[in-house]
Amino acid sequence: MKTTLLITCCIGIFTCLVAATNLLAANPYNLAPGAKGKLCLTCHETFSKTMKLKYIHTPLAEGDCTGCHNPHAADHGKLLAEDTSQICFSCHTDLVPATAQSAHTAVSKGECVTCHDPHASNNKMTLIKPGSELCFSCHEELGNKIGQNKYPHSPVSDDCMTCHTPHASADNPSLLKSQAPELCLQCHDAGKKTFKSQHVNYPVEQANCSSCHNPHGSNTASMLYDNVHEPLSKRMCKQCHVEATAEQPFTTLKDGYELCQGCHYEMVNDTFNKDRIHWPLADKKGCLNCHSPHASAEANLMKAPMKDVCSSCHSDTIARQDRSITKHQPIADGECSTCHNPHSSNNPFLMTETSNINLCGQCHDWQTHSTHPIGGEVVDSRNPNLTLDCLSCHRTHGTEFPHFIYYETINDLCVQCHTQFRR
Repeated sequence: MKTTLLITCCIGIFTCLVAATNLLAANPYNLAPGAKGKLCLTCHETFSKTMKLKYIHTPLAEGDCTGCHNPHAADHGKLLAEDTSQICFSCHTDLVPATAQSAHTAVSKGECVTCHDPHASNNKMTLIKPGSELCFSCHEELGNKIGQNKYPHSPVSDDCMTCHTPHASADNPSLLKSQAPELCLQCHDAGKKTFKSQHVNYPVEQANCSSCHNPHGSNTASMLYDNVHEPLSKRMCKQCHVEATAEQPFTTLKDGYELCQGCHYEMVNDTFNKDRIHWPLADKKGCLNCHSPHASAEANLMKAPMKDVCSSCHSDTIARQDRSITKHQPIADGECSTCHNPHSSNNPFLMTETSNINLCGQCHDWQTHSTHPIGGEVVDSRNPNLTLDCLSCHRTHGTEFPHFIYYETINDLCVQCHTQFRR
């Protein structure tokens, strides 16, 4: 009997403790009734208009300003209870999956108010602007291009969220809800005769639609990218691929550069007659390391802007330029081919000129501002096997110092050779 009574008392005490804990969690500041939100509105009168908007943030609608704000004092602006990068995640815990393949930059940085009004809005999800208009306020360049497209893609015009998720994608790049062709086939019926005939009976419903079509629209019929490989524009798929009825219809007739050589004979021969060949050209993938075989938004059918293509292998070089105080203009403009031949060259580092002095001189008229002796007859005092040229003092891809010199000051650079002036 005593044991039963003791257990009953313990359970009662535990229940009271749980209830007290829950009450404290629900009202951590021990506020009087109405003080969590209703009382706030007596001073913050402008919120009377906010409360009339169509979509209200749940804490505000429930009169719980203290869900986000500390009513007394805070280490963060606007008396927020947490840093802005964390406060939204205190409730919205599942916005970014742990293994997300892609995440919206604003979400990753906790800048939720870039897209959402934290209190209320006339747009769904308290968005500060409706639909694609909001997306284009950041993705301005893309928005301008889409607005000028001769052949628009209707989902893009209507709402970017048709294809993209706004916060993060667990399994797909670029915030896509799913990847092509699965995503495209949600709207496009691959079983139609016109669909089959347009694609020369190849089973493109099993392929990546965006290898030919620009999902954001273009100025080329059928929303092909603006630069189209001639065999594709003439529907001459069999010039590169086996028959559409083959067991593996997307197989190419030859591998690597040998396939391209059939049309680009002179270019390929000239490339392989040089002393130094860009190695991606010689592997099994060949030209496709850098070029799209079907269509591209970039000139010369580049897979992406030149800087992005080059950085896929030469990431250290691009990172060096990003850290450089002084930017080398060709790299900043994404024009690596200003100095390097992308296919082959007889010069070291695939340079387009034999002499560094002549190459640099194409942009820098050094003779008008420098009298320092350089050239084949000027021996580098640091190494008698070398002569002085532009690279003796400057690093073409940049340094952490001005004018991409190798040392912090010009004096520090000069005394490497002129040792008599060292202090």
